[in-house]
Amino acid sequence: MRFRRLRILILLGLLAAAASLTFLEQWMVRGWRGPIEVQIIPVNGDGSALAGAMIAALQPADFDEINTFLEREIARYGAPVSPAIHVSLKPALRVPPPAPPRGGALANIAWSLKLRWWVYRQSGQWLPQLGTVKLFLLYHTAREGVALEHSLGLQKGLIGVIHVFADARQQRQNAIVIAHELLHTLGATDKYAAGGRPVYPDGYADPELPAHVPRHAAEIMAGRHVGATGRLVMPASLDACVIGPATAREINLDQAFRNRYGG
Repeated sequence: MRFRRLRILILLGLLAAAASLTFLEQWMVRGWRGPIEVQIIPVNGDGSALAGAMIAALQPADFDEINTFLEREIARYGAPVSPAIHVSLKPALRVPPPAPPRGGALANIAWSLKLRWWVYRQSGQWLPQLGTVKLFLLYHTAREGVALEHSLGLQKGLIGVIHVFADARQQRQNAIVIAHELLHTLGATDKYAAGGRPVYPDGYADPELPAHVPRHAAEIMAGRHVGATGRLVMPASLDACVIGPATAREINLDQAFRNRYGG
């Protein structure tokens, strides 16, 4: 019985420490006072030569489109930061992050702590890198009819585990997925329902318009927009994506504006 209580106390202590670090990190990154530090850590997701070649050719500039998107969108909400993010490309990892569980809430909590401990160990540093978003990009060879696993962006720990295609022709689509998960780490929530259909009004660009009006851009946290025929349309690039008002509130852009301009 004592051992069981000790285990519970240790777990509660770890959760309390994790919650404190989460609060501090979110205060650092959601103030929009300067560029957010973003580490890109590539992983060969399927062990293929194609994925390995794609990773070997990566450059920090390959992610400039994400910064351009964020600069443009946060400026629309009155809190411009340039650059919005500062990307550093880290050496590739041979071992992928721990896979998420298929169980319930307790399994997810245990996995979250395990993932954060794994990320800390991979950093090779004694002190946690507070305020730095860590995006693990798992590159996969594209296979017809085979979808990639679901990507994850965790606000706790500022961690993204993102599955992308090892194909230069898919780079702009990859950028949409990466930007989506990056915003998850800052507190944004998904805005699509089952089947991927955007939820009205928060999942629509120009949410003040009626739902039946066709859109030509997608809310980034919905990932798709409804076209003129009523069918879902995947945007070709971040040029056709926006940060809607609901997402802007979730990632604190409105508060950042008030803090900066005092009103």
